Amino acid sequence: MIADEYGIIILAAGNSSRLGEPKQLLPFRGKSLIRHICGSALEVAGDQVIVVTGSNAQLIERELEGLPCRFAFNPDWQEGMSASIKTGIHVLQSFNPQVKGCILAVSDQPFVSAGIFNALIQSFETEGKPIVASQYSGSLGTPAFFAASYFPALLQLTGAEGAKKLFNRYANDVSSYPFPQGSIDIDTREDYKRLISGS
Repeated sequence: MIADEYGIIILAAGNSSRLGEPKQLLPFRGKSLIRHICGSALEVAGDQVIVVTGSNAQLIERELEGLPCRFAFNPDWQEGMSASIKTGIHVLQSFNPQVKGCILAVSDQPFVSAGIFNALIQSFETEGKPIVASQYSGSLGTPAFFAASYFPALLQLTGAEGAKKLFNRYANDVSSYPFPQGSIDIDTREDYKRLISGS
């Protein structure tokens, strides 16, 4: 565990309209997706883990009851990913102004692990690049690490903009870590059926 130095922000504010139910609560290998990723994050960052909620805030908080994560409600979750990123960073900085950086993660990648989180941080510490993105399917994505010096740029995102905009804007400051299974996420009922049938 890398106590106090880094945070992990889990973006879980969406309403999963294409599934008809909160995808964060879908079961996979004995745990809900949100409980799995939150547990993995807690192994790495302890009480520096923030779960950003929105549409299904009460259900998610109930699902994670007993885990020492912090919750941040995003009242503007319908505006897009940027609002949740801003909410998470504001909360992280409010209780840890000296934080060195954070990982942004989404709640529907079933194969995210503590090992992936640790690898992103270690890449930052050894290679010195202030942004470290997961690499899969020929592109960069989440989970992704951002040094605190890039928090202002994250806070300037608007609407549906997410971390990928910064990967493109600051390409020379980005390194990557291979995470082939990062391409597997849950956006539709068919995605979930494929995941379960292959597990």
